[in-house]
Amino acid sequence: MFDTILIANRGEIACRVIDTCRRLGVRTVAVHSDVDVDARHVEMADVAVSLGGASPAESYLRGDAIIAAAQATGAQAIHPGYGFLSENPDFVEAVEAAGLVFIGPSATAIRAMGLKDAAKALMAEAGVPVVPGYHGEDQDPGHLELEAAEIGYPVLIKAVAGGGGKGMRLVERAEDFVSGLESAKAEARGAFGNDAVLIEKFITSPRHIEVQVFGDGVSAVHLFERDCSLQRRHQKVIEEAPAPGMTAEMRDAMGQAAVRAAEAIGYKGAGTVEFIVDGSDGLRPDGFWFMEMNTRLQVEHPVTEAITGVDLVEWQLRVAAGESLPCAQEGLTISGHSFEARLYAEDVPAGFLPATGRLAHLAFPESARADTGVRTGDVISPHYDPMIAKVIVHGPSRAVALRKLRRALAETHVAGTVTNLSFLGALARHEGFSAGDVDTGLIGRELESLIAVSKTSPILIAQGVLTLFGLDKMPCALDGFTLWQPLAQAVSVSIEQDIVPCRLVARGPGKIDVTVNDTVVQARYGANGWRYDGQPASAIFVEDGSATVFGDQTCVVRRVDPLDVEAGAGGSSDLIEAPMPGLVRQVFVEAGQTVTKGDRLAVLEAMKMEHSLLAARDGEVAEVMAENGAQVEAGAVLIRLQSEQA
Repeated sequence: MFDTILIANRGEIACRVIDTCRRLGVRTVAVHSDVDVDARHVEMADVAVSLGGASPAESYLRGDAIIAAAQATGAQAIHPGYGFLSENPDFVEAVEAAGLVFIGPSATAIRAMGLKDAAKALMAEAGVPVVPGYHGEDQDPGHLELEAAEIGYPVLIKAVAGGGGKGMRLVERAEDFVSGLESAKAEARGAFGNDAVLIEKFITSPRHIEVQVFGDGVSAVHLFERDCSLQRRHQKVIEEAPAPGMTAEMRDAMGQAAVRAAEAIGYKGAGTVEFIVDGSDGLRPDGFWFMEMNTRLQVEHPVTEAITGVDLVEWQLRVAAGESLPCAQEGLTISGHSFEARLYAEDVPAGFLPATGRLAHLAFPESARADTGVRTGDVISPHYDPMIAKVIVHGPSRAVALRKLRRALAETHVAGTVTNLSFLGALARHEGFSAGDVDTGLIGRELESLIAVSKTSPILIAQGVLTLFGLDKMPCALDGFTLWQPLAQAVSVSIEQDIVPCRLVARGPGKIDVTVNDTVVQARYGANGWRYDGQPASAIFVEDGSATVFGDQTCVVRRVDPLDVEAGAGGSSDLIEAPMPGLVRQVFVEAGQTVTKGDRLAVLEAMKMEHSLLAARDGEVAEVMAENGAQVEAGAVLIRLQSEQA
């Protein structure tokens, strides 16, 4: 076993690797950007080395600086985590040339699976089923259009390099092919420096089921499957293991296919073979096809660990140190069921826009495993993926595990930035998902109901009001005492953009009526603290005049100064502003041009994704205030429409 390893990553995966290293007595070296100087993974490691800069290109993608840091700190090996340099074969070769061990597969294996078209050809030779499609080198748009027609619509255009849903477009009609191709190529070019694409038949009732494999360079085993069908924008949201509806016959067929794939390239370490599965008529051994192989540890690996009892990071370290496979296939079994939900800082109603901000409060329930790279007080940076944590649960059955997931999400507390927590909770309660009726289109079909903002409960507002006005303490004997009428006070709070009038009436010690709009909530103090209409108080966090009340429906109640002048809700529809810091990838309009509500006016690239900025109304472009390639801050005005009053 190694004495010291360097972790060439950040965030939750760096912390995850450090956890296992601590248990094994292995010394760890963290690297960090200037932005991450006080990050959790830096605090956890035994040694930390600065890479400088802020963006990935200035820090976590500097392979030479990472190798130098490993040599300077006495590390014998480098663990890449996922993302960044984890699937870069040139980095692997540089690590080995420096006399260090790369904890992962060989450069040859990574290259074999790095381009989706070549990987599919290799898998077909190895007897692994592949989806019908075009994987050739001819990238002429006209030729690709003919190939798409030959395959038959709908088709999926996919970048041959990279992953994470980037450079991927679904085209359902022939007339949309050219625009879909241009969009996919542009995104792939920006993300990977390679705009080559492949075209595949799109399975109409698809499920995304992947198999965890592990090899020692000669032999491989599989650690069963994960269902990752709950996706939006081709990015996973909730994963589970095992897959609902899986039969022993199909599990065996998929497992054997995945092992053949790994052994065909002499795979070493942890990897995942992803399959697209036709779920239209149940799971069948002839209804799955190879999609791609991720030659690294996956984000969702904890659900596999939960059902197998295996620490995959430990296995990575042991095999990289020269050991053979820690377990034979017959020694691996499934125990129970596990779910993982990805908690992100993002504005769901605004189209899942990545968000930034300070985590004023962050807490997870003891009943769940939470893999995170941040703590209370940390700032979500615009430079990196906005993941806050992965919430993982395990139970003896799917039904029990799902109930535990719902409870864990309800007991996860985040204040200070917007998150997808309510969305995850709605998804966990969704009737179809609860029944195991899942496919990759579920979120898209049910999006409106999943992101619907229900009316905030008066009980939650009442609790926020009592807390904000300092009335949530243990009452004294004379609280509320008056000779004539009960003490009363009119106050105002805001929920989102709405001003909510409230009235507080003290009925005596520990007895306060809170009128929210026209609803009266009785707040009463008893042996177990305050109760609201008989319900126990929720957990709450207060800071700077706002109270975050946690639960199935988290609500933020803000105190309103009656002397403040209301500025109105929302921004002007005349202005198209950058919702976050980013790069203006393309502007589609010019001054004097007439636009219609919903027209795409510009594309902003931020947090590794492209975001379309749309016209909020019909009108005429008065001024274009940003050009292609401009770096802009959040709130910067990019385009101005002619005022409707003009």
